[in-house]
Amino acid sequence: MGPAILLMGPTGAGKTDAAIEIATRLPVEIVSVDSAMVYRGLDIGSAKPSAEVLAQATHHLIDICDPIERYSAGEFLRDVVPLMAEIRGRGRLPLLVGGTMLYFRALQAGLATLPSADAELRTQIAARAVEFGWAQLHAELARVDPEAASRIAPQDAQRIQRALEVFRLTGMPLSQLQRQHLKTAQPQDYLRLVLAPPEKSALDRRLAARFDAMLDAGLFDEVQRLHARGDLNADLPALRSVGYRQLWMHLQGQCDLTAARDLAVIATRQLAKRQYTWLRSEPGALWVSPMESRSTDKLCEVIRDWSVQRGGK
Repeated sequence: MGPAILLMGPTGAGKTDAAIEIATRLPVEIVSVDSAMVYRGLDIGSAKPSAEVLAQATHHLIDICDPIERYSAGEFLRDVVPLMAEIRGRGRLPLLVGGTMLYFRALQAGLATLPSADAELRTQIAARAVEFGWAQLHAELARVDPEAASRIAPQDAQRIQRALEVFRLTGMPLSQLQRQHLKTAQPQDYLRLVLAPPEKSALDRRLAARFDAMLDAGLFDEVQRLHARGDLNADLPALRSVGYRQLWMHLQGQCDLTAARDLAVIATRQLAKRQYTWLRSEPGALWVSPMESRSTDKLCEVIRDWSVQRGGK
């Protein structure tokens, strides 16, 4: 695969704003690496760029799915590889921006060959979840595959089920199978950048205010519109996105709005923690803090120097 810039970071770090500024200065095209922005109608809660911004700076892989569809790392890989080639064919560099670390991992290492789904085993796992709750099954996963459990939220039923399924089918932790696959991955011509404060605590203080700003901007109304469609449910990947999941719980009568807000803030902080875990394992990534006064200038300088070194402009 050809050259590309990977701008990674936790939620709320300012990646989108930085990417837009970079796109005004350098010959790049932005490719979203965000598992919520792919869905139409998930705008405020995913911090999707406005229509005005999208008109000024092209973003790829935004609004490509209806929320009733399922979009995975496999679909992302299928879409992004030819797209990157098209961008390079236009004489520009792909600037991949986002916080869905599984998508970045798939891009850099491909997808590990894993056993096919086993319907009977999945039914057994789901039955245990009904009896004991997904948090208990997450605890079981932590005992057999602590690395995977550290990256999976206790409420993420689909990924907990899959990780337990793989372990029971193969006798090996999912994380070990994925790590073996990483060792055989071919080196790529990627510039890896991380936009994040060095310590997660610096970001935590901003996340509650950020979610409250989303509520003020109409996030609850956005989720109400999705709920009113009548064909969506809480098990769909789109509605497992942080913020949407908790407000959906409120609309289903499972908690009041204040509790939903508090749960969303907690979930956002947990997401950031998992993203930091992924990011710290990124080999050779250059970290830039968004709290630096010239963080975007620094990113542009690094990209420009890297491009010159490899014969670009």
